[in-house]
Amino acid sequence: MKIIISGHHIEITEGMTQAVENKFAKVAKHFPSLMTLDVIITVEPNQQKLEVTTTYEGATVSVNAADKELYVAIASAASKLEAALKHRKGVLSAKQKKKFEVPQSDAFESA
Repeated sequence: MKIIISGHHIEITEGMTQAVENKFAKVAKHFPSLMTLDVIITVEPNQQKLEVTTTYEGATVSVNAADKELYVAIASAASKLEAALKHRKGVLSAKQKKKFEVPQSDAFESA
């Protein structure tokens, strides 16, 4: 999985890159069909924000996390993304198991 990291008001260091790659390695292992992951790190006064966006099975999945410490926000975003992908996977499997029902007409009952 390719991880694209960009920053707003911050310079991306090697440590940040390693932290993001390590935290999202579990997500990549559980969802091997993911090709890319876009990570945007934003720094504001007293707050670090992380926005993670990816495409899974034709739908865009996006999560946001914020905390005073960057590495806590990275961990939070990783867990939120995994939960969102599991939810999307459940929606897809539920659609597969849904049976097609033919509407019954009342023409045969009144005769």
